Amino acid sequence: MTITLYSGPISYFARKSEIALGEKGLPFARIMVPFTQAEGYQPKHPDVLAANPKAQVPVLVDGDLTMFDSSLIFEYLEEAYPEPPLLPRDPKDRARCRMLELFGDEILLPAVRPIMHRSVPPTSAEQRHQEEEAGQRGEAVLLDHYGTLEDRIGAAGYLSGAFSIADIGVFMAVTFSLRLKGPRLDGHPKLAAWYARVAGRPAVAKVVDDLYAADRVLSPALYS
Repeated sequence: MTITLYSGPISYFARKSEIALGEKGLPFARIMVPFTQAEGYQPKHPDVLAANPKAQVPVLVDGDLTMFDSSLIFEYLEEAYPEPPLLPRDPKDRARCRMLELFGDEILLPAVRPIMHRSVPPTSAEQRHQEEEAGQRGEAVLLDHYGTLEDRIGAAGYLSGAFSIADIGVFMAVTFSLRLKGPRLDGHPKLAAWYARVAGRPAVAKVVDDLYAADRVLSPALYS
């Protein structure tokens, strides 16, 4: 039975789930929930409303199981489809890996949010000035975090041994920063090499190409 994933064109968390499915080599049917910068995901997709009390994508359906939350989807895929693994074998290493994935969602992404205004046209020059002041503070925080991540990259070139959910989570957060014209990785050569390495993986590249194709239509302010 084919897995179904309800995704969104520029959904951070849904795109993470797409990468995990691709890395696992799992065929899936994708239902792309409509989105616009003006209305967001309104009206909410009825299947998403029924499945997720937060009314957000991603929602994954596998047989009689319907679930939401990208981190929980990672955990389910790892248990139900363990090969190839996206978590280390050792329990302590697994915990460290999960914390790094959480770092992407709960530490990096909040620092990206102050620059998300760049994806929509400003309503006024004064508003954009205020937004950019907050954005510059967010960028300074991001650069501090990039320094922390620079020290986390291991001998294998990834964040937690072999390629893992840690790389997916952090990669997506950095990708969102870069698409929003956030700080570049030039001053962090190990992190820049890691980013290029992850971006070159076929499952990742497919999702990133699709994300940017949607973004050019939905967020023209970033490309003008």
